[in-house]
Parts: sequence; C-alpha cells; structure tokens
Amino acid sequence: MKIHRLAMFLLMLCCLPTAVLALEVSEAVITTQVSDRAPVDAIQAYPASVERLFCFTRVTGAAEDTSITHVWYLHGVEMSRTELPVRSGDWRTWSQKTIFPGSAGDWKVDVLGPEGKLLKSISFTLN
Repeated sequence: MKIHRLAMFLLMLCCLPTAVLALEVSEAVITTQVSDRAPVDAIQAYPASVERLFCFTRVTGAAEDTSITHVWYLHGVEMSRTELPVRSGDWRTWSQKTIFPGSAGDWKVDVLGPEGKLLKSISFTLN
C-alpha cells in the first residue's frame, strides 16, 4: 500500500510543473533604457522626440523553452512585431522600437504567448 502511494506521489510530482505552471507576465513596462537586464524607468507618457523605447517583460511559469511576442501599435495600427525567446521559468526579455518623427499619439504594446494569446497589454502616450 505504501509503495502504491509513493508511486502515485512520484507520478503527480513528475507531472506537476506542466500541469500547475502557466506562462504569465509578472512585470511589463515601457522604458527608455534597460540596464543590467532591468528597466531604468517606467513611462506612461513621454515626449515624442525620444529616439527609442523598450518594452521590458518578465515572464514566469515556463515549463520548457518557448517564446512570447511583442506587438507595438500606434493608433491601433501595428508598427512592429518581435518574437522573443523564453528559456526558463523566470525570464527577463525586451524589445525595442525606434521612434520616428511624426510618431506622437497613443501607443500600445501587446505581449502575446506562444499560441497568440494576449498575456498583457501596456498603453502609453508620446506627445
């Protein structure tokens, strides 16, 4: 009886990471710079004269190597799409967007999971 319980426990333990862990975004910010794999600030509004912005994302719960995608939008129109690897259960990654003249307005970055599911959306304004 004890061997049967032990076998069941070990079977459940082996299956636990894939059954319990789910890919999620634990941190997501728009920042002007990433230093030492961390955002230096978190903006919600910024002058449109900025040359480049970053979308920093911390992803947790990956049971195996996978990926996320950052999709940058200006006024609801897709401006760029970047697929980023996720290689551990606690992974920091980021994409960058060059900001061209005339890019003032309402921006959004959608963070998508490997199947295209929306994990997080970050809105900001360039004025």
